[in-house]
Amino acid sequence: MQMPFQLTILGSSSAMPTSKRYPTAQVLNVLGRFFLIDCGEGTQHQLRKNKIGFGRLDHIFISHLHGDHFFGLIGFISTQVLLGRTKDLHIYAHSELQRYTQYQLDFLGTEELGFRLVFHPLNFKKEQVIFDEEKLTITSFPLHHRIPCCGFLFREKSKEPNIKKGKLKQYKIPIREIKYIKAGADFQTEKGDIIPNKELVIPPAAPRSFAFCSDTAYHESIIPIISKVDLLYHEATFAESEKKLAQATFHSTGADAASIAKQANVGKLLIGHFSARYKTPEIILEEARAIFPNTEAIIENEVFKVVRD
Repeated sequence: MQMPFQLTILGSSSAMPTSKRYPTAQVLNVLGRFFLIDCGEGTQHQLRKNKIGFGRLDHIFISHLHGDHFFGLIGFISTQVLLGRTKDLHIYAHSELQRYTQYQLDFLGTEELGFRLVFHPLNFKKEQVIFDEEKLTITSFPLHHRIPCCGFLFREKSKEPNIKKGKLKQYKIPIREIKYIKAGADFQTEKGDIIPNKELVIPPAAPRSFAFCSDTAYHESIIPIISKVDLLYHEATFAESEKKLAQATFHSTGADAASIAKQANVGKLLIGHFSARYKTPEIILEEARAIFPNTEAIIENEVFKVVRD
């Protein structure tokens, strides 16, 4: 069974929450590891609703320091204290967030957390690998907003192919040769026959990927970075009728997001961060689909999975 690569939507609204929409927050489950992306107000409530245990979140990514993207963080940290957390909590954000968070903790009289808050400052001028482990790489990259803002690219690492078990016996392949075959080598039998690598292995599934593009104006510089990702989230605060407002506030329209998705040749586009002026995002969605048909307007508690055949 294929391990999960799935995104849960916790919040889809822009600066002003509505009765049905929360500010930005998403959780990406990669192979059973959970990553929180932005942490607007109400994130804890939404985590509970979606049955995502707080203790499973060890890494939090904050795109920028507008309140609707991080006002839920201090509450989340406080709850971790109450729950008796002992594991490190890693936060990837603007360097100023550490000072701001420490001020809040001092004001609240929280002397001992019981765990380490490990802050990782983001680079808002160039693309940078900020997380690199055996199965996953996470990269930050600059967006174009009123204040420094980063997007995040989550990409699985390539797996080795599997050896066809029947071929081991058929060609009497020694165990010592397996690692070379997995690395792409052909095999030479005792009789000198060359068995092509493609006959010996089952190719692995292609690595899966997700790009998160938070608040940003239309910004073609990100296209090479997010090229061909399976799943792209790109903000779409306004409809085309508010194009000038979008430009003035360094936000995007649905058409802007769709144009980026089309040029980047992504698999699926998710749009969100909708202005509270829209009771539903249908007009934004229609305008986006006219350019990039495989587009969805995100809804709270919705889950999007990337599955390989």
